[in-house]
Amino acid sequence: MADELNLHTLKPAQARKDRKRIGRGLGSGKGRYSGRGLKGQKSRSGSHKMPAGFEGGQMPIDMRLPKLRGNTSADAMPIGPFRTYSQPVNLRDLEKRFEAGAEVTPETLKGKRLIRKISVDVKVLGVGELTKALSVSAHGFSKTAKEKIEAAGGSVVWLRGEPVPKKKKVHRAKPKAEEPAEPAEPETVDTDDGESGDAADGDS
Repeated sequence: MADELNLHTLKPAQARKDRKRIGRGLGSGKGRYSGRGLKGQKSRSGSHKMPAGFEGGQMPIDMRLPKLRGNTSADAMPIGPFRTYSQPVNLRDLEKRFEAGAEVTPETLKGKRLIRKISVDVKVLGVGELTKALSVSAHGFSKTAKEKIEAAGGSVVWLRGEPVPKKKKVHRAKPKAEEPAEPAEPETVDTDDGESGDAADGDS
């Protein structure tokens, strides 16, 4: 038969364990060096909060290796002024969610739960077919999307103006340097040495 439950027979459900008292003398078992050992990085405060890839202060391997170019590379972080992001919307989604003659804007797209934020640019892509005449206003359009919208009788409105195509640079061959012309030889004038000699003899 179990003992009768009384105040003097109460026991905790789990045995209690004394907490560690660090730096309270050698008798505690955690005195002197407090379980940190002798000198070194791991004996200092904050030594267990190093960032991933930390190599003791030397140049880590992720910085020694070459980086990948492009705005999809993790090495290109943080996002700079040349990294842009736009929310894609396909024509097949416009075909399902909008009626013929409807006006498609970022506000209506958010109301239809096709985009998450109005503050981020919207780009319409040409995936799928469009059979309805829609007036679509967005920040960007793919070439295919623009052609399909206009072919269905709709219109395209660029919210930041239609981009101007860049002119292709024409690489012209550099003209060859002309070789310097050879100096012309001086003309030789024939003089009658005989006559001049006779005259000289006569004068003398």
